[in-house]
Amino acid sequence: MTGLLASALAIGLVSAATAAELPDRIKKAGKIVVATMPNYAPITFKDPATNKLTGFDIDLGEALAKELGVAIEWQEIAFAQMIPSLQTGRVDLALAGMSDLPGRREIVDFVDYMKSGAQFYTSPAMAATIKTPEDLCGKKVGASRSTNWPRQITEWSQANCVAKGKPAIESIGTEGSADARTQLKTQRIDAAVQGNETLPYFQSQEPNTYVLIGEAFTTSLSGVPVLKTETQLRDAVKEGFERLQQKGVYDEILKKYGLQANKLSPIGINQGTD
Repeated sequence: MTGLLASALAIGLVSAATAAELPDRIKKAGKIVVATMPNYAPITFKDPATNKLTGFDIDLGEALAKELGVAIEWQEIAFAQMIPSLQTGRVDLALAGMSDLPGRREIVDFVDYMKSGAQFYTSPAMAATIKTPEDLCGKKVGASRSTNWPRQITEWSQANCVAKGKPAIESIGTEGSADARTQLKTQRIDAAVQGNETLPYFQSQEPNTYVLIGEAFTTSLSGVPVLKTETQLRDAVKEGFERLQQKGVYDEILKKYGLQANKLSPIGINQGTD
């Protein structure tokens, strides 16, 4: 037996063993159903040229399904409906850059696969006067109200502005990150906050439009939510991610989307904090 053949057989045996670890309903269906919402480039979005799902989470999900020996079916579901869709059995998992937060773990466990951080940024017009995060004291800073960023802005302001005798940042909740970027362009706010995993993409798509201010001021983990009753599925996903890291596939996908700084190793379960 040649070394190449032996390796191929070994990989096949690993895949077969993994598929056997999946819940029976998934093995019988031959597929895993995954929720996403393609509005979070470069994590999950639609290719403007083809209108096909693409992004880091999409490529990672495709690689995971292949590693687990099943097909993958994507379902586009509003972010707020993803955990309810797990509860009703509409989907098995979600891959949508969802933050692993303690409050969400009352219903689901998270398989953590990526780290990110809240990043201040502003416009070129404001960059002359806002050069450091401390320059934001007394300014209006917007962020999606469906995230924990507005609260984190306030906490940062209390520690770095108010505690030092400076005026507080006025935290503005927006309809989403796209709305925050629009308000920044129209100068309704002075700066905004978004995940540091997404800003390089928007800087490449809209040159000379966004200027980063300092480094990320928080650290958070993105995870795949799995119902707490689905421990078998949770563990299969974790082990699948671990093998993708061992094979270098995970790193290749990170590099494809310029997300090397967001690598999480080792893969964890429920490691996120507020």
